Amino acid sequence: MIEILKPTELPLARETGALVAGILQTLKARSVVGTNLLDIDRQAQAMIAEAGALSCYVDYAPSFGRGPFGHYICTSVNDAVLHGLPFDYELADGDLLSLDLAVSLGGIVADSAISFVVGDSPQPESVALIDATERALRAAIAAAGPGVHIGDLSHAIGKVLNAAGYEVNTEFGGHGVGSTMHQDPHVSNIGRPGRGYRLRPGLLLALEPWVMADTAKLVTDADGWTLRSATGCRTSHSEHTIAITDDGAEIMTLPKG
Repeated sequence: MIEILKPTELPLARETGALVAGILQTLKARSVVGTNLLDIDRQAQAMIAEAGALSCYVDYAPSFGRGPFGHYICTSVNDAVLHGLPFDYELADGDLLSLDLAVSLGGIVADSAISFVVGDSPQPESVALIDATERALRAAIAAAGPGVHIGDLSHAIGKVLNAAGYEVNTEFGGHGVGSTMHQDPHVSNIGRPGRGYRLRPGLLLALEPWVMADTAKLVTDADGWTLRSATGCRTSHSEHTIAITDDGAEIMTLPKG
């Protein structure tokens, strides 16, 4: 299903996006050396409830996971890149942490992810990974607009990631959002320009470049959810929800201020 929002629904999408962005920035500030991943999950739960919003994850049970997910945020550390199931782990100096959050407010979903280094000892590899996914995300957003093909966004992402020296996995990528978290169209993180669905004003897309330092192969943890690099290398994941507008694209999940 491809869902197109009415102009009257865009303010609500902005509100949901601001909520997601605010929660992620608050959790980033609280993610210091010694912070437990389960505490991050509990804090996410509390902030979602306080806002009168609903988690898109806690009851999420797709075919590829061992559902339901049962938690409120994805916490992926170091070699974990997607769907990181929170567990009893205290963050260490230099850990690369990705937080991925999707919530529904007033019936509209926003989805975003950030990656950052905990503490004061960032590895150059971690900094390069985060920089590449953030630049790829910016490139895709800059390419988005009415009449543009999905393949144009995929090409913009893949060009940046390949130029940075990373292979691109095509098993998971971006997607449409709206009244539900995962909708068509799928947005691969590599592709050919001029191909695929033409974007229309009112379409919400969650764009999410992610990479692994030296492989494109994933392995799944025994928890049935957490996806890691097959080689144990570090990873990064950046994501924004955008709305296609009459003259381009608007980022829904930017932090206020």
